[in-house]
Amino acid sequence: MGVDIEAVSRHKKLFRASKSENPYVKLLCRLYKFLARRTDSKFNKVIYKRLNMSRKNKAPLSLQKLASLMSGKDGKTAVVVGTITDDKRLYEVPKLSVCALRFTETARASIVKAGGECLTFDKLALRSPLGKGTVLLRGATKAREAERHFGKAPGVPHSTTAPHVRSKGR
Repeated sequence: MGVDIEAVSRHKKLFRASKSENPYVKLLCRLYKFLARRTDSKFNKVIYKRLNMSRKNKAPLSLQKLASLMSGKDGKTAVVVGTITDDKRLYEVPKLSVCALRFTETARASIVKAGGECLTFDKLALRSPLGKGTVLLRGATKAREAERHFGKAPGVPHSTTAPHVRSKGR
């Protein structure tokens, strides 16, 4: 039997819709879906795609990493579709303008204390609807603890995979 060549191309790839119950995220999806359709900006399409991602793919970004990535980009707004977390290792927080889905309380306090601002995505859409003057960033998705256990089996030559154990060998 051969492959039905016409049937192969009939399969339509469906867009992943957000499974979030959060009404704010649902409204943001609708807003950026509209902006992605009505503007030529690739920025809005990327934001819309990232808003619809699973929680695993909306990885957090620490304030220290954010500060290092934004050095030399004065006057620009950092955009993160995810959470901004505080970092106690960072003593002096630079003045930053940050837009994110969530901020931890301590991260928000340290950004505001440094003279920066914490924006929401609806305010960003009003300020720069085409994404001008923004820097799009994302957290490391492979930094999760669970990722350490994926890969070649533990014990196999050249494997750096961590085994699943109850204790850490104390």
